[in-house]
Amino acid sequence: MLLNAVRGFCMALADSVPGVSGGTIAFLLGFYDEFIHSLNDLMGRDNEKRKKAFFFLAKLGIGWVIGFCLSVVILASLFETYIYQISSVFFGLTLFAIPMVIHEEKRAIRGKWGGLIFTAGGALLVFAISWFSPSSSEGIRVSAEALSPGLGIYIFFAAMIAITAMVLPGISGSTLLLIFGLYVPVIGAVKEFLHFNLSYLPVLVIFGLGVVTGIVAIIKIVKMCLERYRSQTIYAILGLMIGSLYAILMGPTTLDVPKAPVSFATFSIPFFLLGGVILAGLEFLKARLEK
Repeated sequence: MLLNAVRGFCMALADSVPGVSGGTIAFLLGFYDEFIHSLNDLMGRDNEKRKKAFFFLAKLGIGWVIGFCLSVVILASLFETYIYQISSVFFGLTLFAIPMVIHEEKRAIRGKWGGLIFTAGGALLVFAISWFSPSSSEGIRVSAEALSPGLGIYIFFAAMIAITAMVLPGISGSTLLLIFGLYVPVIGAVKEFLHFNLSYLPVLVIFGLGVVTGIVAIIKIVKMCLERYRSQTIYAILGLMIGSLYAILMGPTTLDVPKAPVSFATFSIPFFLLGGVILAGLEFLKARLEK
């Protein structure tokens, strides 16, 4: 129980910030395949497998909810003042995670250099989404009075895409929300809801429906890709991670009051290195858990 709760807690810390995904943390801590199979089994017809998957995911979920709520309460109050330092941490988390994923999957990708085309495709995809995002130059307001049918549909599909990324060991779903201009608004909405401001409930319901729909629609595809086309999938994931570096640098432009993208003048090297320290700590935790 405690072990899986700790795993879920670590996943939530990753899912709540742009950079590496909860899937990456599951991957680095050595339980990613079990996580994917459990999600798949939960939607299957085998009652015994469903029961086992439910208890495994419930234990993860307890730790995830605790970690996510703590992250939201802390992060939402820091963004406006420390956005460049936080973005530097996110950049470090993502950049330092790339060689870690390569190391973990070296047997799957070794010698299969043709897969680099998938890396290029993944990087270009994220860059294009960031570049052409309709919210790249202005923040989005998601309170009840600002909610429209068009915005609701946008939030729903953004949530579907984001949850897909959250279960992949690569780009973070939070990074995609950052690209779509919804990361800071959604984090703020969750914080307001935790403070019993129910005006944000409709937005969170729409977002939640998108998340559930995304999981049901994508999990079997993810499982198939990792089982049948693992090298190509890993190469594509690496490309998504590389592309997300650009998205993180553009993150300040998605605030309610947009700020300039991260530059050499605003980039914080100490906070960037902190991202690497956090990942090193996760590697140490993985080694301890394996023992």
